[in-house]
Amino acid sequence: MKTHTLNNLTRVLLIVCGIALIVSIFVPLWSIYLEAPQYPEGLAMYLWASKITGEYEIINGLNHYIGMKTIHPEDFWEFTVLPYALGFFAALCLLAAFLNKKMWLYITAVLFMIFGVAFMVDFWLWEYDYGHNLDPNAAIVVPGMSYQPPLIGFKQLLNFGAYSYPNIGGGIMFGVALILAILAFIEFRKPKSV
Repeated sequence: MKTHTLNNLTRVLLIVCGIALIVSIFVPLWSIYLEAPQYPEGLAMYLWASKITGEYEIINGLNHYIGMKTIHPEDFWEFTVLPYALGFFAALCLLAAFLNKKMWLYITAVLFMIFGVAFMVDFWLWEYDYGHNLDPNAAIVVPGMSYQPPLIGFKQLLNFGAYSYPNIGGGIMFGVALILAILAFIEFRKPKSV
């Protein structure tokens, strides 16, 4: 007899993934942290699914001198879409667990991987635009210099060290992607007869 149903552990983990994605809507997804001699305590900016918090107004003031755009939460179309996208994937995980079919697990895993890649590409493009499209009439112009923050990790930008890394929500998203990939692989490799 052939079966296309999921094992119980897979279903439980899908439910956990769904709940975790709901949580990710309400916690910071990403952190950008700047440190410099004049700011030994550092400056932090936190990107959530629907807002920016932290000291981004101070960062705006500093970036004005080198011609970078100011950061305004209302300029990010992603903040209107991202909470719904995370809610959609949470519902998809729960639906896959409820329907108990391998195909729904595969669909969920593939769509979430595509979403994850698109999310990172969009974030990189935002950082690229932010760090390269500079005002040529800024008070400080360093020929050939761009100020794109790192996607993940550390980068020295003049006298500022810039760190960029996932926060709680970003960690959840990476974790869910990994769990879905592992579950899809295990279920695909599972013998079809019982």
